[in-house]
Amino acid sequence: MRKHKPKPRVLTPDPRYNDEMVTRFVNHMMWEGKKSVAFRIFYEALDLVKARTNEDELQVWKKALNNVMPQVEVRSRRIGGATFQIPTELPANRKVSIGIKWLIRYARARSGKGMAEKLAAEIIAASKGEGNAVKKREDTHKMAESNRAFAHFRV
Repeated sequence: MRKHKPKPRVLTPDPRYNDEMVTRFVNHMMWEGKKSVAFRIFYEALDLVKARTNEDELQVWKKALNNVMPQVEVRSRRIGGATFQIPTELPANRKVSIGIKWLIRYARARSGKGMAEKLAAEIIAASKGEGNAVKKREDTHKMAESNRAFAHFRV
């Protein structure tokens, strides 16, 4: 276990929307340090979202992210030779991180041409409460609900 908690890194807001959350999303999406490529893909996706929904693209993306973020998760804990799935409440930072990762993961898994196209489709679906990322959140919540009996083992 480490002695000191690492200082949280300060993120610079993105150039177009001046939002740190966008930078965080792009950092998760980035491959091999290609940040400008990741920004281009993200902005193209949001342009597609704006064209398809005729709404503010940043608000649609934020709504999608909120719909994907889980509130609880199950963690394995070994007690007396048996392993229990214990539902635990998530800290805000982890909620956001998991939501971002799921949105990107299921956008990549979609069929379509180009990452911008896939990401736009997943963002629109998630903002409506549909799509695989939202399904993953609901499955996680169901798992936590079904293991609620073991919540008293929480540390």
